[in-house]
Amino acid sequence: MRDVDFKAMPLDAASATALLCTGAYPSQTGVPSAMVFDASVTGGFSQRPPLAKPSGSTITNDSFSPAALQLTTVADELVMDAGGNARVWSVAMDPQQAIILTGHAGTGAVWMNNSSGNWATTSYYGSLPGAITSRNLRAPLSQRIDTMVWRPSAMLAAVTSLPQHKKLAPFKYTFSRQDRDAYKKFAASPLANREVTDAALDILSNLNLGKTPGETDMLNVAYTLAPFKYTSDGQTRTELTDSYLRLDAQIGRLLKAVDKAVGAGNSVIWLTGTGYFDDAVATEPKYRMPGGEFSARRARSLLNSYLSARFGSAEYVTTIRDGQVFFSPQALDRPGVDGSQVVSDARSFIAKMSGVSEALTINDLLSPTAEYEGLRLALDPKNCGDIILRFIPGWDVVYDEQTPTVTKQTRESASMTPAFIKAPGLKAETINTTVEAVRLAPTLSGALRIRAPNGAKARALPLK
Repeated sequence: MRDVDFKAMPLDAASATALLCTGAYPSQTGVPSAMVFDASVTGGFSQRPPLAKPSGSTITNDSFSPAALQLTTVADELVMDAGGNARVWSVAMDPQQAIILTGHAGTGAVWMNNSSGNWATTSYYGSLPGAITSRNLRAPLSQRIDTMVWRPSAMLAAVTSLPQHKKLAPFKYTFSRQDRDAYKKFAASPLANREVTDAALDILSNLNLGKTPGETDMLNVAYTLAPFKYTSDGQTRTELTDSYLRLDAQIGRLLKAVDKAVGAGNSVIWLTGTGYFDDAVATEPKYRMPGGEFSARRARSLLNSYLSARFGSAEYVTTIRDGQVFFSPQALDRPGVDGSQVVSDARSFIAKMSGVSEALTINDLLSPTAEYEGLRLALDPKNCGDIILRFIPGWDVVYDEQTPTVTKQTRESASMTPAFIKAPGLKAETINTTVEAVRLAPTLSGALRIRAPNGAKARALPLK
């Protein structure tokens, strides 16, 4: 499949993974984004991962579970079809991706703790398998990270599409234990993909996946190809090319190991991207591109001043995060205050701010018009903001009321996402027409001869 259309916008790794595994859109999966807002926390809104429960000011491994995932996944259906005998393991750098891939009924999920560099899991699935515990002891990343260096691989020299000046100024990135974000930076680099493959191969070989006669086991692996945002000049074309080459090598290692473990032709392989592009690095000023900065702090202050003058003094807007404006229910419910009018006036006011292309309310999103279909499919009305903002491409949105400050560059260009399914008896075919991403889960289920997830929104592709 050359072009998979996810429709929902915006997406991130968590929401896209949930869409792929359930065959449903983020508005229904319970995982609309990697972070959601929890109004139940004392003192105001708290941002947290949807698959993690509030746990004071920190999130522990044990607080993660798939409970918030509201639909079954392909992995769940596989386990249920086998009467509980199928084993499902997932490996990722990110805990939420690992958990979504394993689902509710799977055997285990492992990810790298970005504080210690060790592989971790959640008590929901039980303890770490011995093979991963052994890896943490014999080859901990904490003892190796100072020696890890990402520089151009030998394969990069053979790439003819790179201009010569890109090859004459090679990049070099190191990861110091003294840096509190060392493991986060490492996880964002292609070197992390080798660590993921190593852990996946430990699970494959030591737990004997695929070796039980008559049963089908599943191993899910999440890699990264995100542009490396920890760079000074923002020019990452060479780094991204090198990342592709390195990822190709890791996928090759994994597939060869699978063939060796269960025999060539005895596995179903599926591979897809997550359908979104995280352009985390701002364009350098020297290029004189149009744009500017939208400050969430300044916008919230101006909104509250305007609304206080109109409806009486109060802290109406509590926060602006991820392009969403959250209001205080207490301020909107005060006697004599028409909450809907407050939101309506706020929408009109913020829509006129520099950098904002559109401001929408929940009613706008729930309207049946096709204009807002992507947003409607991406957002869960039960936990999104009262006003949704869309920004002009090229503008930097600065969330300067959170620590650390997060800056996101607005980009709306579509990315072409391929997907592959290889299964015994399946004829080779290239599908050039656009395929909806929600069809992948039921199509994979068809290749596995199991029923589709319970919330799948589309039919499977006909397999030949």
